[in-house]
Amino acid sequence: MTFATTGKCIIVSAPSGAGKTTIVRHLLAQELGLAFSVSATSRPKRDYEVEGHDYYFITSDAFRQRIVDGAFVEWEEVYPGRFYGTLRTEMARIWAEGRTPIFDVDVVGGLHLKGIFGENGLALFIAPPSLDALEERLRLRGTETPKTLTDRVDKAVHEMTYAPRFDAVVINDDRDRACAEAYQRVHDFLHA
Repeated sequence: MTFATTGKCIIVSAPSGAGKTTIVRHLLAQELGLAFSVSATSRPKRDYEVEGHDYYFITSDAFRQRIVDGAFVEWEEVYPGRFYGTLRTEMARIWAEGRTPIFDVDVVGGLHLKGIFGENGLALFIAPPSLDALEERLRLRGTETPKTLTDRVDKAVHEMTYAPRFDAVVINDDRDRACAEAYQRVHDFLHA
């Protein structure tokens, strides 16, 4: 099943802990006409997360059924049994509002979206200043076990190899500078 791409979109991807969510929140606060594309996931909801705002939380079985039903623009099994994806209904909702969707997605999902949207999508890769800095950010979150911390850092090493496949790489060594650079790139893309 094909998906009609009727407008532009902004794709922001990064290894976990690189700061993509901070940059996406900054971009959403600007007057760019952006709307957050809420992803679906099969992972458990964290205490501070809100259904339909942070994610659409669905069971792994329900997620698999929606894959079969063609409900997703893209989806990925990011970790074993942990699915993430973009619902077609979410894209339709945002475009119907006359706004531009912005995605906060993992690296593989970002590349899938870029492949779907082509020139209508601006794909930004947010890179940490170093892997040591990334590991420290993840540790400071306080949400990782030693095992999940190791898994995320190992995955980040692999994900960094994909950076050249994105339209631009923003190094998040200084939050204000990285936010300003991301803003300028998005502004220029939307007004081209």
